Amino acid sequence: MIDPRALRMFHEVCAAGSISGAARALNISQPSVSAAIAGLEMRLGTVLFERTRAGVVLTPAGEALHVRAQMLDHLLRDAEADVAAARDGGVGALRVGGTPGALVSLLPVGIAALDREIAHLSLSLIVRSDSELAEMLRTGEIELAFVTTAIEAPPSDIAERTLRQDPFALLVAADHPLPDTPISLRQIDGLRWVLPEAEGGFRRQIEALFLATGVSIPRDVVRCDSLLAMKAIVRESLRVTILPIHVAASELHDGALRAIPLAESATNRSVGVHWYRPRGLSPLASRLLDVIDQHP
Repeated sequence: MIDPRALRMFHEVCAAGSISGAARALNISQPSVSAAIAGLEMRLGTVLFERTRAGVVLTPAGEALHVRAQMLDHLLRDAEADVAAARDGGVGALRVGGTPGALVSLLPVGIAALDREIAHLSLSLIVRSDSELAEMLRTGEIELAFVTTAIEAPPSDIAERTLRQDPFALLVAADHPLPDTPISLRQIDGLRWVLPEAEGGFRRQIEALFLATGVSIPRDVVRCDSLLAMKAIVRESLRVTILPIHVAASELHDGALRAIPLAESATNRSVGVHWYRPRGLSPLASRLLDVIDQHP
């Protein structure tokens, strides 16, 4: 069996990029780290690193072990957080990630519902792209990923659950000359746009709306990977954008933006969660999904 302490040292070497860096991070001697890595390589019968002047480079075997080392590191971190939460009267800790739009659509109502049930809630949130989130689920860095769903089947080891249908609308500034009557994407001549920059399900779904209508993707467009910036540009200019209603709920409520219905059918966006299927869900993660699903 692999010595867990040696695996922790291996993880620190990967993180630091060198034996000496790992020794400093662990506050132990460099020979101690070298001896632990040598013992690990002997136990596994393979070389894990190629030593270079710049540091260490993982071999294929090292890359494979690195994934497991990350999982162990995250498991130990979560175990410590769970014990601390239980000691303080809570129910454990939860780490989630997501894309900006999906998080805005789902997580606030979930946190509000859990706050009514749980005295002490410990939740950490990371915003990343779709591709990064999948790998973070596998390594255990996060337990849930809030994403656009129902676009394509996720990998076999990633489970998917759709929690809400969020209708798309054309968003304009409060004083934009367009009326509030439904508009077709075929009527976009002369409109200037702000659209998502980051590759992922959100951008693909918006672009699919244009393609399904037989309309080309706009050329007069500001591409932006920040939802806050997208909404601010629309608010202060005559540019328009397409966003799900929940993503702009606060601006619509305050009157800073107006939502013009789209005439095309099938303009709903599906949002939900992914998780790593082999690991399953903790009770806290499962409860979070249930309370979101129960919210209208």
